[in-house]
Amino acid sequence: MMAAGGLLAGSVNVANAATSSVSGANAAKNIGLQIYSLTVGGDQEFVKDVAGGLKKVAAMGYATLELAGYNDGKVGAVPIRDFNKMAQDAGLKIVSTHVNPPVNMYSPRNIEQIKEFWKKAAADHAAIGCKYLIQPGQPQTRNTEDIKMICEVFNEAGKIAKAAGLIWGYHNHDGEFATVIPGGMEGFTGRRRPSTPGAQIIYDGYLEGTDPELVQFEMDVYWTVMGQKDPVDYMKKHANRIRVLHIKDEKVLGESGMMNFQKIYETAYANGIQDFFVELENYPEGTQMEGVKGCADYLLKASFVK
Repeated sequence: MMAAGGLLAGSVNVANAATSSVSGANAAKNIGLQIYSLTVGGDQEFVKDVAGGLKKVAAMGYATLELAGYNDGKVGAVPIRDFNKMAQDAGLKIVSTHVNPPVNMYSPRNIEQIKEFWKKAAADHAAIGCKYLIQPGQPQTRNTEDIKMICEVFNEAGKIAKAAGLIWGYHNHDGEFATVIPGGMEGFTGRRRPSTPGAQIIYDGYLEGTDPELVQFEMDVYWTVMGQKDPVDYMKKHANRIRVLHIKDEKVLGESGMMNFQKIYETAYANGIQDFFVELENYPEGTQMEGVKGCADYLLKASFVK
């Protein structure tokens, strides 16, 4: 898996990224942060003082934010407009948000409930000048029939977001790279992938079954690798659909040596991608701020990041 095009970073690239110098004391680069990096596990330094935490994030070199934890007009416990004001005061711009509808199994019976949810979420985020409304949770996808229903709902969400002046998108984990079959009850991975007629990789089904005018994709490059696929290959094949990236590693960026971030960034720039968000996971609880800074330091030093 790691030898596939773009997956495994050569040791020279990793070393260069770690040692190249930053041009200027506070070199400006397009670096964004998904705030889930700080709110998962409840990093107390951030949760207790959101305004102060955002200022620390900006001081690290981040310029944009992607929200997480939206619920009924709030981001965590903070009203969304107040959170936006705190971000602006820190010099940060909210560009994107992660939002999940209240149900995980889609059907004709609950599609209206899902649509009403997206109308409220779209209005709240449009009010703060957000650009992307992105769903990060995979609906139950057991078979190709589920894919068809999910794509119908995604298209409806895209219509709602577009009417509000937003772009609706979908964020993957590794489960979307499983294969499902007509009438099946589970996804298959690795050597268990079936050769059944009509079998389909879930992510490919989402791409093929949604309207490019309504649905875009935020590729999480780390989870794509964990799904045994090459993010660079997908970006090249679907340059008009994958418009946002999650820049992620096993923990702090660059430390695992298995992510070829140079090739990922080069391909992204060639495709005209403008929005990138760091997401830190699997980091010791209570020390996420330290890990988020480590990710920023890596990107600021990397010669291939603009």
